[in-house]
Amino acid sequence: MNAPATTAQNLGTVTVQHSPDGHKATILIDRATKLNALTLQLLNELEAAVRDVDASTARLVLVRTAGEKVFCVGADINHFADLSAAGMWRDWIATGHRAFDALAGLRQPSIAVVDGLAFGGGLELALACDFRVIAREAKVALPETGLGTVPGWGGTERVTELAGRARAKELVLTRRQLTGDEAVAWGLATAAAPRSALEDAVAGLSGELLAGAPVAVQLGKQLIDAAADGAPSKVLEALAGGLAAATADLAEGVAAFRGKRTARFTDN
Repeated sequence: MNAPATTAQNLGTVTVQHSPDGHKATILIDRATKLNALTLQLLNELEAAVRDVDASTARLVLVRTAGEKVFCVGADINHFADLSAAGMWRDWIATGHRAFDALAGLRQPSIAVVDGLAFGGGLELALACDFRVIAREAKVALPETGLGTVPGWGGTERVTELAGRARAKELVLTRRQLTGDEAVAWGLATAAAPRSALEDAVAGLSGELLAGAPVAVQLGKQLIDAAADGAPSKVLEALAGGLAAATADLAEGVAAFRGKRTARFTDN
């Protein structure tokens, strides 16, 4: 099923594509003619796409954008420049947070495929995913202070969490642009590869994630996120472990271990 889309290419679309086996879902943001700049419409469509994925049997989510050498240049300035203070607070900021938080909160692990420039909201979009595989030729930045504003869709929180307070201040206050390799070194990306080998890197990480028991992988993601938010791991791990113990996947994993073979998990 596709998320709601418009027919006007300059307004862009967000669609969901499922692999033939149903194990992978790809959320594609396509506004290549405008460098995938984000609008309220696209943010709402992204939230709808996330709901589509959450309701599916997908075990892994890839977030991609259309075009070449540009992942996403961030918010469409023309769409927010004339907003009132109330409109910026009530509509623009809130909609972006809702969409990105929904993406971050997916039960399935997600990978942002950053094949080019990821500025402002584009970097915040990638940071809302669990993993980021980035082209070495790419550049990432949070340049909002040069425009007279600040990151508005979770960038300050997520960069601080991943890279630390000092690095976050450097990125936001100096508007420094990082290469793909620098993004990895700062902890903002999982892996970097030449653009020509980016898909191989994505396939490698995807294979590792899909090789785990699906329910256990999703429980593991939720446990880590809850722990980061201060939830007590002793209680949650007991509950999650009990749930995992009731799955056919655990029985299969134990049987495969004892039989010295590769487990064949079935999402149960």
